[in-house]
Amino acid sequence: MAGSKVKQVQTKQTRNEFMWGWLFVLPTMIGLLILNIIPIFTTIYQSFFKTGAFGKGNIFVGLDNYRQMFADSQVWRALLNTFEYAVIEVPFSIIIALVLAVLLNRKMKGRSIYRTIYFLPMVAAPAAVAMVWRWLYNSEFGLLNHALSVIGLEKVNWISNPKIAIIFVAIVGIWSVIGYNMVLFLSGLQEIPKDYYEAADIDGANAFHQFVNITIPLISPTMFFVTVTRVIAALQVFDVIFMMIDKASAALPTTRSLVYLFYKYSFEEQNKGYGSAIVVLLLVIIMIITVIQNKAQQKWVNYN
Repeated sequence: MAGSKVKQVQTKQTRNEFMWGWLFVLPTMIGLLILNIIPIFTTIYQSFFKTGAFGKGNIFVGLDNYRQMFADSQVWRALLNTFEYAVIEVPFSIIIALVLAVLLNRKMKGRSIYRTIYFLPMVAAPAAVAMVWRWLYNSEFGLLNHALSVIGLEKVNWISNPKIAIIFVAIVGIWSVIGYNMVLFLSGLQEIPKDYYEAADIDGANAFHQFVNITIPLISPTMFFVTVTRVIAALQVFDVIFMMIDKASAALPTTRSLVYLFYKYSFEEQNKGYGSAIVVLLLVIIMIITVIQNKAQQKWVNYN
């Protein structure tokens, strides 16, 4: 009899825990479903149609949007621009953030202030950040060109020169995300036991050897997470390019990303079917790169 009551209590407790567990995760699941999963399938579905005005009168065109996309030189140019941006932004934002995290992980005066300063760009509105940098880059009265003129150098068309514009747009992206990456690295660094460094000091290892042989291996899971998320975010770049590069600028064709091209076709030309096909291409590319990263992490990420 007593055993039966205990079993009933355990069953009731398990049922309550199950119910409360689902209640806690339900808001997140609903958000993922409405904001992520449904839009993905809707976009894939829409890519097979030529959309009519106000989303009505859609005409099924099969793979026509994809055939047009693969024959469109603008798409391939935008894809190359997107990769160029990612190749510049991702490694530099990770390396600089890691160095800053290591420096600010030590005991030093004003450490909290420095951490806050480096993180501030992350909480600033992207539009405001882009506008400030656009003013700094201005070829006529920008602060950077003013500094160059003071020391007797010629002015530079930072974001209007097609050959270099993507580099300086990427610099804004690097500046914007360093603080976020740094916080993630700081959390990883604080999980490393101090005993390893004390033992290395006793063995005579200098700071560089400790960084290479202790810090890098033990922080590799955090580095892997930061790398994956930064690659995904960099391949989806839009706001910085949209706010900084004029539509009439000669640098637009060499800086326009795939997401920018999606915006152009979907909202400026009202061709949402073709725009959806471009997004599906980007989705497939991101999935392939993420799978490759997950396979590669088995060789360099240390979870011990």
